[in-house]
Amino acid sequence: MKAYQIVSTEQPPELRDVEMPVPGEGEVLIRIGACGLNFADLLMATGSYQEKPPLPATLGLEAAGTVEKLGPGVSTPAVGTRVAVGGTGGLAEYGVFKAARCVEIPDSMSLEQAAAFQIAYGTSHVALDYKARLQPGERLLVLGAAGGVGLTAIEIGKLMGAEVIACARGEAKLEVCRKAGADHVIDSDGGDLRERVKALGGADVVYDPVGGDLFKAAFRALNPEARVIVIGFASGDIPQIPANHLLVKNVSVIGHYWGGYNAFKPEVVADSMKVLMGWFAEGRLHPHISASLPLEQAGEAMELLRSRKSTGKVVVTP
Repeated sequence: MKAYQIVSTEQPPELRDVEMPVPGEGEVLIRIGACGLNFADLLMATGSYQEKPPLPATLGLEAAGTVEKLGPGVSTPAVGTRVAVGGTGGLAEYGVFKAARCVEIPDSMSLEQAAAFQIAYGTSHVALDYKARLQPGERLLVLGAAGGVGLTAIEIGKLMGAEVIACARGEAKLEVCRKAGADHVIDSDGGDLRERVKALGGADVVYDPVGGDLFKAAFRALNPEARVIVIGFASGDIPQIPANHLLVKNVSVIGHYWGGYNAFKPEVVADSMKVLMGWFAEGRLHPHISASLPLEQAGEAMELLRSRKSTGKVVVTP
């Protein structure tokens, strides 16, 4: 079968012919129909992600497909079930994943939508609900708002009753944010972010997958008792936080790594996914996929993320 793999972090990933994997204890074999790309895939390819799988390793942290075979000790999901699943190995024709990580998807959800759903929506829902306790009427500032997690933060923030300010680069991306439900949009290249957010009343919660200068500007626009959720550092710049400012402003900075909950508190992810799948079934969530490419063009799909030319999610279909 074909798989898009890292052979060395010193060279680009490549499409390779590999043996079909066999599911072990507690695992299932899935025929992959779609794989959603994430910024973490770019980091993993260069060895700079917090998780470093042994090489060679197949990229792709979230996939959707059909269960083909059950490993020892597995009774569900049944063969033939359409599922979404997290874990490395999605950029391939087949993959072996933990049965416990599989989520059955509704009939109304395509495999492409399912592959674009778990990490982005899961990250935003757990961040805003479980971590930051976002309240109706609060003002939510979303940085990197046209990206994979950013758009889901807009949607979920609106569903939770917040007033949403979306910050993204360029009019085309701002229009995508408007369509996702943002109440206000700010071009990140358009001047002083702090002053523009303060003019709207300041931020009660900041959702930040970017870091760098945008974090610093947003931090200066916080209201008393505001919460800043640190999602990631797409800018490549990890900001340093002045602890004395936390004290003076009575604000909280919250670290949030969604994948970590699968290891130490999986019920948080499971409960969140039940809510999200329910919202999707009710027609309240609309995954935004800006590009869908075949496995042979996985490198081009990765470049869309790297160059920040995409909005929402990029999906690869083996």
